[in-house]
Amino acid sequence: MTMANGNGKQFKFIDLFAGIGGVRIAFERVGGKCVFTSEWDEPCQVMYEANFGEKPFGDITKLVAEDVPDHDILTGGFPCQAFSIIGNKLGFADTRGTLFFDVERILKAKQPKAFLLENVKQLTTHDGGRTFKVILEHLEKLGYFVHYKVLNGLDFGVPQKRERIMIVGFKQNYPFEFPKHGTETKTLSDILEPEAKIDKKHFLSDYFRKKLQRKLKEQDKKITTRPVVLHENKGGNLGIHHFSCALRANGSYNYVTVNAERRLTPREMLRLQGFPDTFKMVVPDTQVRKQAGNSVVIPKIEAVARAMTQAMSQKPQRRPVQVDLFNEQKLERIYAHK
Repeated sequence: MTMANGNGKQFKFIDLFAGIGGVRIAFERVGGKCVFTSEWDEPCQVMYEANFGEKPFGDITKLVAEDVPDHDILTGGFPCQAFSIIGNKLGFADTRGTLFFDVERILKAKQPKAFLLENVKQLTTHDGGRTFKVILEHLEKLGYFVHYKVLNGLDFGVPQKRERIMIVGFKQNYPFEFPKHGTETKTLSDILEPEAKIDKKHFLSDYFRKKLQRKLKEQDKKITTRPVVLHENKGGNLGIHHFSCALRANGSYNYVTVNAERRLTPREMLRLQGFPDTFKMVVPDTQVRKQAGNSVVIPKIEAVARAMTQAMSQKPQRRPVQVDLFNEQKLERIYAHK
């Protein structure tokens, strides 16, 4: 079903920091047409081109904002390493953190009707909340009504505990509310490939398997049902879950195991992010694992995209809007009517 924007026409969007196209898939599913893509990582460009038939623009810092095609919605998961718990938490002191300002200059030059930005939830608390405050102030100064909330992949149909902040903005005060859940639910059993079809290289060596079993015994933990995912945190503590912890760009293959017997396959990692099995893998496994870890939960983005287009099809509000905060509190934000 094609979903139209507030003008009754198919909306156009751009896909910044596109990775391998998870956001694009989500917005196309609700009727959007992608008119521009930017992604600097070469292996990601190869995957993107193989699946969408076009190569993304490279370095966004060299992009002339005025050259970006007109669009209704800007989307972008600007790099999160600068704010992540596994990063160095330098924020805007880190070059990658300043890439937010490339988003800002495109918003300023093109003035789209709306935007969706995605980042790690630690962005909200970095530097005592000052970093996030700066981002919100810059977005509001551009004339946007801003909403934000942390959403978990577990609530949107994938068995992966992946919490990310969604920042949504509109040029008009539309009655927007973040979705609370998706339309379908997949279990770990739905995600995992048949054992007989899995390459032997993904199975643990005898040494690592015995080491894992020893740790389970030391921590007095047992696997009583299958399938399960074992997650080992930085302190060495093992968690046994019927879902995966958040995939990471570089560590998922090593700290997550299935039934204490093997690693997740690249296809399983993509499935955990909601990619369809028709999505082509044309780069080495090491790159697919990295790309999956950096990607988005597609059903979650799709639900937010649908909520955005539905809000934009309604009459803008004249009264103050309630904004959902990441900690579930409510804050009255009074904006001047545009």
